[in-house]
Amino acid sequence: MRYLSLYQTNIIKMKIFKFLLLFITIQATAQQGGMWIPSLLEGMNETEMTALGSKMTAKDIYDVNNSSLKDAIVHFNGGCTAEIISDKGLLLTNHHCGYGEIQSHSSLENDYLKDGFWAMSLDEELPNKDLYVEFIVRIEDVTTKVFNGVSETMTEAEKQSLITKNSNALQKLVTKETWQDTKVKSFYNGNQFFLFITERYNDIRLVGAPPTSIGKFGSDTDNWVFPRHTGDFSMFRIYADKNNKPAEYSKDNVPFTPKHHLPISLDGIEEGDFTMVFGFPGRTDEYLPAVAIEHITKEYNPTNIAIREAALKVIDASMKTSDAVRIKYASKQARIANAWKKWIGENLGIKKSNAISERKAFEATFTKALKEKGLEEKYGFILPEFDKLYKDFGPINIKRRNFIEVFLVTNELMQITFRAYQFEQAATSRPELYEKAKINLENTLKGILKNYDVTVDKGVFENVMPLYQPNNVDPTIYKTSALTSLDSALKLLNGTPEEVIKALNNDTAYKFAKPMITEFYNSINSEYVAKNTPITALQKQYMGALMTALPEARYFPDANSTLRVTYGQVRGYAPRDAVYYQPVSYLDGVIEKYVPGDYEFDVPQKLRDLYDAKDYGNYADKNGKVPVCFLGTNHTTGGNSGSPAIDANGNLVGLNFDRVWEGTMSDMNYDPEICRNIMVDARYVLFIVDKYAGATHLIDEMTLVHPKAKNKTTKGSNKSKKRRKNKKRKK
Repeated sequence: MRYLSLYQTNIIKMKIFKFLLLFITIQATAQQGGMWIPSLLEGMNETEMTALGSKMTAKDIYDVNNSSLKDAIVHFNGGCTAEIISDKGLLLTNHHCGYGEIQSHSSLENDYLKDGFWAMSLDEELPNKDLYVEFIVRIEDVTTKVFNGVSETMTEAEKQSLITKNSNALQKLVTKETWQDTKVKSFYNGNQFFLFITERYNDIRLVGAPPTSIGKFGSDTDNWVFPRHTGDFSMFRIYADKNNKPAEYSKDNVPFTPKHHLPISLDGIEEGDFTMVFGFPGRTDEYLPAVAIEHITKEYNPTNIAIREAALKVIDASMKTSDAVRIKYASKQARIANAWKKWIGENLGIKKSNAISERKAFEATFTKALKEKGLEEKYGFILPEFDKLYKDFGPINIKRRNFIEVFLVTNELMQITFRAYQFEQAATSRPELYEKAKINLENTLKGILKNYDVTVDKGVFENVMPLYQPNNVDPTIYKTSALTSLDSALKLLNGTPEEVIKALNNDTAYKFAKPMITEFYNSINSEYVAKNTPITALQKQYMGALMTALPEARYFPDANSTLRVTYGQVRGYAPRDAVYYQPVSYLDGVIEKYVPGDYEFDVPQKLRDLYDAKDYGNYADKNGKVPVCFLGTNHTTGGNSGSPAIDANGNLVGLNFDRVWEGTMSDMNYDPEICRNIMVDARYVLFIVDKYAGATHLIDEMTLVHPKAKNKTTKGSNKSKKRRKNKKRKK
């Protein structure tokens, strides 16, 4: 045996200490948020994920030449995420992401919102008009090509014009298949550009959805909060032509065969486990100056919260008293309520985390760095200029958004008048487009008035209009306007162009709304654009200045509806003094919250029977309880709804659907102490599909694994079936 000298021993100890220190540092920084581009994970991101417990390589997640996790992730209808969970194109996403489709197939006779829906064969799966999913084939950095010819001497308009021209040229020249599409997206506030090659499938059919008493359990009361007990999931299937290529709906289409589908772990999660959320986050603004955050939370949000609250007061009361109204307004109410409560939580989180004062402290560090590095002359004007611009921008930003809230979000008659105004402008400025504009308006009318209740909308009007124009409210327009009924509205559009325009301008609702809409286009919106344009340009400069002055900091690009990876761990949290939330909720909590007949907390009889009998199948945890939801430190936002929660080995363990209330401020200020995303446990999804719905044929499609038990598979999964067949052949 060779003995080490004291010097050698100390050297080894020092190396071990440095390694442990590095490991601890990586663990600490790896949980600080971030929405990372999947094609750029090699290096620090891969190291951080490993430190948090991941067993995956960067190529396991994103690979152009071989199947990888990215091939199982799709952009669902442009606003959510979904993942493929079988080799027959079975999709899993949130219940609220599929809510519009579930509603469109519902009626008083077949109330799929109330009772749920399960296709027991391929023939029973329901097609959905205009629903699509989009795959990412590959991602390329094209920054240099996009900026070709752009110079600092150009105006912002000239720069943007050339950037657009270069981007369009790139998309035409890129090598791709005939059925594939392209898009160029900006990152880091326009400092970097990536090209995306995509594939879009348009034949997407509804496979299954639990009743809203499961899929939306807790409704508005539990929205954005924990502990959560919501089975927020629904299932669809991608169909393709016989060559597995995209195709419009046809009875001849067949289930899509994916390059990769996600196995589902039956071993579940526990605190400290690695989690990765893979999806299409919509929008964040992580690098805003303090003055912008202050404007949003203290001025902008409160006015919009008030408008939505006024609308919800009417809609909620009406939905509780009428099943017909409930079905018609279910999707609209959810859309209005979601952002309403999110903004309230965002304001609370910003205040609780002292985000504004901390951002000002960071800006002091930035200013100091500019002085130390001799960059003050180049970038020192930025923060004072932000203060000046936002002071001027604030009032018009609020007024413009208030108009949008009243005319496009909450009140449907005002939305109709807004679209009618657009029709009139198109028809009078370009007469050759009259017929096309008329068809567009007719389709808009059909879409809005299909699920319309004049009494409900009148009540909304009386509540929200005073918040926009206090001295200009005339509810009598609902009695005399032709725009509150599809038949009379379409009749108003009959005749020559001159007769139609005259009839439209004589309609009482249109006459009431037209001056406000005209003001919006001629004054409000133009002023908004004029004052927002220099802020956008300055934000781009600020982003570049941050990277120059503080290059050692980590910068991830803001969300922009492109494919991203965010990683973290299963963790509980303390929202306030003396309160700590465990990271997992259980079926026990569903029963504890149960209120018979309540629209938010009713529980189906069959689910209660399964609970009483403890008939949980393979879906209980080691304590014999069925997990429902769990928390993670993953940095998510809107668009991540439906994103898979993936374990250390690349298996599905959950389905992202929400954030904790105080953590909604992560769109502007991610704080690892209080920001948590909420996920449905995959075992609860399987439990509902199998034991509650009896849709065992769907379970049989899936690959169910035990990654914590040496990759053991479960009977009924694709892998276990193949292995049993192989064993028989060997015998």
